[in-house]
Amino acid sequence: MKKLVFLTGAGVSAESGLRTFRDSDGLWENYSVADVASHEGWLANPTLVTEFYNARRRETLEKLPNEAHRLIQSLEAQFDVSVITQNIDNLHEQAGTKHIIHLHGEVMKMCSSRNVEDSTCWLQLTPDSCEVAPGTLAADGSLLRPYVVFFGEAVPKIEEAALLTQTADIFVVVGTSLNVYPAAGLLHYVRRGVPIYVIDPKPVPTQGLHVHHIMKKASEGMRELCEQLMPLS
Repeated sequence: MKKLVFLTGAGVSAESGLRTFRDSDGLWENYSVADVASHEGWLANPTLVTEFYNARRRETLEKLPNEAHRLIQSLEAQFDVSVITQNIDNLHEQAGTKHIIHLHGEVMKMCSSRNVEDSTCWLQLTPDSCEVAPGTLAADGSLLRPYVVFFGEAVPKIEEAALLTQTADIFVVVGTSLNVYPAAGLLHYVRRGVPIYVIDPKPVPTQGLHVHHIMKKASEGMRELCEQLMPLS
């Protein structure tokens, strides 16, 4: 069974109605990116950041996977599918995709502000209990913070994602501008000769690589991709 690896971005979640910083000119609910999505913002006002992500979870839980999410999952019948996503929502999980790497974190999870990757301090939130009171402490005594990669922080799962990308027999980019690093750099880990598909309605930088560009939005583009992939399964 061929290994099919996806890199997905905000364009996939947008079709489910989730807003992004880029699409709202750097503002969400009248907050700047620096205030609610940076390490400096967290240090300056952890209460604001905690409440902001409480709101993001409420918003996420109101949304459902769209056709693009479902079509990605459906390809598991013919391929060994893995998803590397820049999105922090859980819509790929809701669609049933089994193997997912969240490069930029998960909105439904909280963690230690002293050591983000200390799994003993992770708190997995649920639809019935999705909010965290500001000032709540993790098991190590530090403040619980959102399990997201703030601007200015390292991306701890990028090495895992790069190793996965090297195993791909087919690599597909859906709904990302390929302007955000280090995620965009994953293209250079695709083995020589492996076909690369990019689904995005706008031109995207492909870093000198030959790609099959499907210039459509995520769901429409995924329909076309599925038709093209069937002979390759």
